[in-house]
Amino acid sequence: MRFLLTSEQRDFTRSLDAMLTAADTPSAVRAWGAGDAGPGRALWSRAADAGILALAAPGAYEDVGPLPVELALACVELGRHAAPGPYVETVAAAALLGRLAELGEPGPAKRLLPPVVSGACVASVLFPGAGPYALDADTADAVLVVSAQSARTRRPGGPGPELRLAPGHGPVQASADPARRLSRPLPGGELLAAGPPLADAVAYATGWARLAAAGQCLGLAQALLDRTVAYVKQRIQFGAPIGSFQAVKHRLADTLVAVEFARPLLFGAALSLAPADVAAAKVTAGEAAYAAARTALQLHGAVGYTQELDLSLWLRKARPLRDAWGTPGACRKLVLAG
Repeated sequence: MRFLLTSEQRDFTRSLDAMLTAADTPSAVRAWGAGDAGPGRALWSRAADAGILALAAPGAYEDVGPLPVELALACVELGRHAAPGPYVETVAAAALLGRLAELGEPGPAKRLLPPVVSGACVASVLFPGAGPYALDADTADAVLVVSAQSARTRRPGGPGPELRLAPGHGPVQASADPARRLSRPLPGGELLAAGPPLADAVAYATGWARLAAAGQCLGLAQALLDRTVAYVKQRIQFGAPIGSFQAVKHRLADTLVAVEFARPLLFGAALSLAPADVAAAKVTAGEAAYAAARTALQLHGAVGYTQELDLSLWLRKARPLRDAWGTPGACRKLVLAG
């Protein structure tokens, strides 16, 4: 497949890059990890103004319509700049609510989608099989929890899944990435939807979230590679830049191949939205991000371990993002099944 971006898509990408560059995302990430959501929420509002949060919502709610390719492009930039916040989870919430409306359950969408896509409501989700924690529930204005009794586990004649608005959250748990703040939603809460349409909507939203996570992984991998290339050009050892050493060149070339191999899979998945294609993009981009992190850490040497270096903000995201919304093993199973 030969995929070329349109001029509008390239302009959209450049505008996001300029916005995120001016926002000083490293400072926002550090503040977010420390529990100060102010800079991150300000960036969230700018992202909403740029239309990022509306890309997975139906056109009836923001007159944009679902645009998966543009969503992939936006998430690549969010990952490349390490923007903090539950962007992927908000994509999942928007896709879930929009799909429920299409299936005859418009109530939750009418109530929640307008503030979600406008940025007034930061949303997080917890879906079956995603683990016990919701991302950034302590910062989110709404946490949508789907009961573990999904269509896959439901007994014939038994109750279907339920979608509830969590009434709160428990204490924040330690995470490999301090900016990924994990906590358990409190049980109960307002019932928003239930029944078979919800199971379909969850599957649909999971695909969109997995695509967004793949985009963030690709952006993360690109940022790590770019920073490492810049570093090896200026680090001198034995009287020469270490980037001139053959072993270093080979390691960087392998990382570049992994990144560029993931890119067409991401955009191909955005065009088809087929579960197997999205899973292939997710596992490939996730492995590229993890490989780029290992390369960056090795070639930076001891300085790469320091938290004061901005590189650490990207390094600590690689493993959690690789496993979020589908571990490599789970995604490979979907690819083989598809």
